Amino acid sequence: MMMVIAGPVFAMGMTDGGSPLLQIVPFALILGIFYFIILLPAKRKQQKVQEFLDNLKVNDRVITTGGIYGQITRLDDQKVQIQVADKVRIDVSKAAIGGYQGQAPVVEVANP
Repeated sequence: MMMVIAGPVFAMGMTDGGSPLLQIVPFALILGIFYFIILLPAKRKQQKVQEFLDNLKVNDRVITTGGIYGQITRLDDQKVQIQVADKVRIDVSKAAIGGYQGQAPVVEVANP
């Protein structure tokens, strides 16, 4: 009768012979998997977007994340002036530029 009770106790890890290092290994593996599956790709994507925004120049034909097509006429640190029609220019945030016209978007818009 004692063997039936002792079996689940050993299976739950309640032994005195267990090393603290062996208890940390599963957590380290989970953190490593989390880093390589979620954090690293997000960091690479963010670097790609930042590189795109840093390389914008006047006369680039772009599309904003809101769907406005235009040509860049002026660049500042935080905003971009876009000509959307003859003598019609608007200022938008630099972060609102989604990509070049006719190419896949660099910045993906979150759909609610």
